[in-house]
Amino acid sequence: MVKQLALHETLEVHELLIVKNLTLTKSATMNKLVQDPELKAILTQEVAADTMFIEKLKNYLTDGSNQNE
Repeated sequence: MVKQLALHETLEVHELLIVKNLTLTKSATMNKLVQDPELKAILTQEVAADTMFIEKLKNYLTDGSNQNE
């Protein structure tokens, strides 16, 4: 049985990607500007987590689109 995302589910994943890309951009930018080491560490962790999450979502969308072919 082939599993694939419905159109509304695909759109929701795209919305998640947009939000995560925005938070990644903001965290990466702020990381360069902050002076506090503790805040810098938090932002660095946030960048790593967002990057990993974005890659998982992209792979999920790619796997789903390959099943449609």
